[in-house]
Amino acid sequence: MTNQFLFSLFFLLVSCFLITGRGLAQDNPVMDSLGQSNPPERVTVNNIFVVGNEKTQRRIILREMDIEEGAVYDWNDFVELLLADQKKVYNLQLFTTVTLTPLFMEDDQVELLISLKERWYILPSIIFNLADRNFSEWWINQDRDFSRVNYGIKLDHNNVGGRNEKLRIIGQLGFTQAIDLNYSIPYFDKNQVHGLAAKFNYYTNKNIPIRSVDNKQFFYRNQQEDVLRKTINAFLTYNFRGSFYNTHFLTLGFHNTRIHEDVLDQNPDYFTHESQRLKYFQATYRYRHDNRDNVAYATQGTLLDMSLSQYGLFSGDDIGETEFSIQASKYTPLGGKFFFASGISGSAFFSKRQPYTLVRGIGYKPDFIRGYEVNVIEGQQTFVHKNSLRYELLNIAFDISDFMPIEEFSIFPFQLYLSANFDQGYVRDANRLPENARLTNRYLSGFGLGLDLIGIYDAVFRFEYSFTNTGPGNFFINVRAPL
Repeated sequence: MTNQFLFSLFFLLVSCFLITGRGLAQDNPVMDSLGQSNPPERVTVNNIFVVGNEKTQRRIILREMDIEEGAVYDWNDFVELLLADQKKVYNLQLFTTVTLTPLFMEDDQVELLISLKERWYILPSIIFNLADRNFSEWWINQDRDFSRVNYGIKLDHNNVGGRNEKLRIIGQLGFTQAIDLNYSIPYFDKNQVHGLAAKFNYYTNKNIPIRSVDNKQFFYRNQQEDVLRKTINAFLTYNFRGSFYNTHFLTLGFHNTRIHEDVLDQNPDYFTHESQRLKYFQATYRYRHDNRDNVAYATQGTLLDMSLSQYGLFSGDDIGETEFSIQASKYTPLGGKFFFASGISGSAFFSKRQPYTLVRGIGYKPDFIRGYEVNVIEGQQTFVHKNSLRYELLNIAFDISDFMPIEEFSIFPFQLYLSANFDQGYVRDANRLPENARLTNRYLSGFGLGLDLIGIYDAVFRFEYSFTNTGPGNFFINVRAPL
């Protein structure tokens, strides 16, 4: 139950009760504009016009496009580029609608019109969300405890200066008290290939997970309700995007966590050294290839995300850990309204024991298996294989401009998919902890049916009933696409 979930649910209910709202089929306007009975062999693009970008700079939009002014294209190549460029501009997540329309001046001469409707970029909001890993964890394992709610104020500016810069400021109380500052600029150079991002956060907790028991997180709070953990993080990331779909990241960071002495009394292995403080510098190299038609909920394309991290760079650091992680997915249209998504994810540490703050496994993003939402299966090596066969039940948009005075919210897209799912995976625990032996070091699988709903501003939430190979079925609510 995140802010995005509640926001989308509100607008979904509004649109459903607006009886006079106009339902619009989600056809492809690019294909409609190419209804040429006798298309030319080649076309020349004379000019590119952009309309609707009241805030976003023109160069940010054209950076996403292969089509250029003055270039000559074979007809079939031109059609493919139009479709691809429309998806790339939409995936900036700056616009609610993106339409590329070729205007034929002569048989082989076109002007390209890019019509946009911008999103609402400045989003002050009230934080009211759950501190737990997912909704099912809170509902089942934590008995719907409202003390496990975070609340506060968040300010997002998703297009500072019209350059697709992101700024986020968070002040949070409740289960986790936090201050969070994030700023990123995708390009700071003329050629638009180099970018920077900076992040700082400070947070404290009075109730923290200190280990897992029977493959579930065990939380601890002492009787005096002292602050049990204080953490400071600071990161600086440089990114290089030499092509449309491939980006390289290099991150340098500092991490400092201090815990109350009672935490070590409860779990002497919470850190890998006998101290109440864990301090280290870290470096991460990450490569990301993203060629999906929609980054929020893809139906076509590929994703590859790999990273190598070193925790502890200097002799004074408290740890020296190396981690490799990978996420790879492929999305395939099967014809008609059927789609298939398949992906793998995994991570590996190269030592037998990590501080509990670095523990990985199934149940931690992005590694999960349907049906095991309430479990954490922890270990040093994790592998997950997710699969989903989807059928598009509905794909429409509601025009509520008669009732909504804010233009950025006047079109409400609504997509609904029926999904048949099968996931499998394995977690290797080199320490073979007996309290978690039920699910570690063994084959795991989950399967079932679900409904995936995609609403305004690409919000995704899923309703699924899943079975596992180790227990009965159950109903789960999840936010965000599964892969």
